[in-house]
Amino acid sequence: MKYFIKTFGCAANVADSQRIEGYYKNRGWGKAKSSKYADEIIIVTCMVRQSAEDRVVGLVNNLGREKEKGKKFRIIVTGCMSGMAIRDTSGKLLKALKKRMPDVDEFTSIEEIGFSHPPRRTDARHALVSISNGCNNFCSYCVVPYARGREVSRPFEEIIKECKELAKSGYTSITLLGQNVNSYGSDFLTEELKTPASWPDGLLPGEKKITYVKHLGKMRIPTLFPHVLNEICKIDGLKHIDFLSSNPWDFSDDLIDVIAKNPKIGRQIHLPVQSGDDEVLKRMNRWYTAKEYIKLIQKIRDKIPDGTFSTDIIVGFPGETEEQFQHTVDLCKKVGFVKAYVAMYSDRLLTYAHTHFRDALPYQEKKRRWGRLERLIYTNNK
Repeated sequence: MKYFIKTFGCAANVADSQRIEGYYKNRGWGKAKSSKYADEIIIVTCMVRQSAEDRVVGLVNNLGREKEKGKKFRIIVTGCMSGMAIRDTSGKLLKALKKRMPDVDEFTSIEEIGFSHPPRRTDARHALVSISNGCNNFCSYCVVPYARGREVSRPFEEIIKECKELAKSGYTSITLLGQNVNSYGSDFLTEELKTPASWPDGLLPGEKKITYVKHLGKMRIPTLFPHVLNEICKIDGLKHIDFLSSNPWDFSDDLIDVIAKNPKIGRQIHLPVQSGDDEVLKRMNRWYTAKEYIKLIQKIRDKIPDGTFSTDIIVGFPGETEEQFQHTVDLCKKVGFVKAYVAMYSDRLLTYAHTHFRDALPYQEKKRRWGRLERLIYTNNK
């Protein structure tokens, strides 16, 4: 039996696909050279933007025509599209998905494939290592909390074990993955800290060092990410460590210090800003101002002089004026991003923005703003 996997979307989806490959390999299946030779075709979906959804639907429609010609194979859809539909307790989204893609044989959640099967990695030196899944932040434009659910962190010991095994197998570079890596551990730490036992300051049993992330003068979350990152740096054989992705309001001083003292950690830091205008950021439910973001950039540069920055930006968010867009342009000039993933706003079902804001900006204006930022980032890095 042969399988074929088609992956859409981010690095987290690629890591999910590698776990799916491990699952099929353990079942004794072989990998098909293309969908043409597969008995099962697994589509790992993305729905961050409408264009990603449309590509999935187009692929399924094309495969459906092959079925009509008499070719026998199963189509399995997983990832964010099916994840959101399955989590909808009303059943309406799954019903709509089945109607939209009637040729799909099975819609399944990515959580069905756990971490009990070793991922089948394609790179012999670099590995993707998932440390958490899901997100608790509910940015008003983002569908991830609905598609992947609330944040769930992998056990600390399990992550360290996987990284050590990778090093023993000859891997020299890893990228830690999560929708918000720098809140890693906040889900289970929050529960442990409710216990009446009085632990030594900053410690839990097993010497797990906690960072208390503060925002607006209050403790927002406890996290173990600086600690897990520091422990991974101690593993012999690993020479380069990166992480994706992190929210500016959870980028703690402890995390900056860990990066500064460990040359193994990559100096290009991905720090999504999304907008350079305070009003737009507020409507996006991003918990910082443009001034606070630039202050964080400077704080990192003071400790890590060779640090560079990449980012994510959305243009054309509902209500964004030309003046507000110019604030984003100004911020990009001040920071000097080495790379930026610029996207035109895409209305997403279930999000706060979908129900509360009107997506009225014409496509051509969104495209103009997108092009201006693309050219700016490109010119800055020539």
